[in-house]
Amino acid sequence: MLIELDHPTLSVEAQCEALGLSRSSYYYIPILESEETLILMRRMEEMHYEQPEYGYRKIYANLRRKGFNVSEKRIERLWSKLGFLSMLPRRNLSKPTASHLHYPYLLDGLWIGTPNQVFSTDITFLPMANGFVYLTTVTDWFSRFILSRELSNTMTVDFCSVALEKALQHACPEYFNMDQGSQFTSTAFLGIDPATIHWT
Repeated sequence: MLIELDHPTLSVEAQCEALGLSRSSYYYIPILESEETLILMRRMEEMHYEQPEYGYRKIYANLRRKGFNVSEKRIERLWSKLGFLSMLPRRNLSKPTASHLHYPYLLDGLWIGTPNQVFSTDITFLPMANGFVYLTTVTDWFSRFILSRELSNTMTVDFCSVALEKALQHACPEYFNMDQGSQFTSTAFLGIDPATIHWT
């Protein structure tokens, strides 16, 4: 709409260049999706809202089971066009705080022979009917006993701090193992430190 075919001084090429567009993009005529594809996309949309944790591969498998004669590549293209993403967490969730102190791994070769010697914590997710929640636990390595657990629908440090405080009500370990993600290296989490723990 910004390009004038009958502009008195500027050619279409010059106007495209001024707008940062290639000339071919001005002449491009999009090909409309067929009625069959629109029906397929509608079904994909319904399946996405029913199972938001599914990616395009599971959507493809479900469509095949329901009798749709489609290829995986086609479903991948339409999935991308619809802009859908699985609601499952992406890989590499454990990112450290940018300026945090790196704690060396102290447990290599360590004999764990008593309770309350080493505690550890981590975050995982639990699939739900509509989405998922995050679960953090604090575990005693010797007994494998779960000292505390907390649920949250966000990856903030709050529920991790609560889990740590509850675990420390049982005992104070000599070592505390964590993946050094941003939740566990934050000031709020490390501020609970009773000053006798070796973080690792």
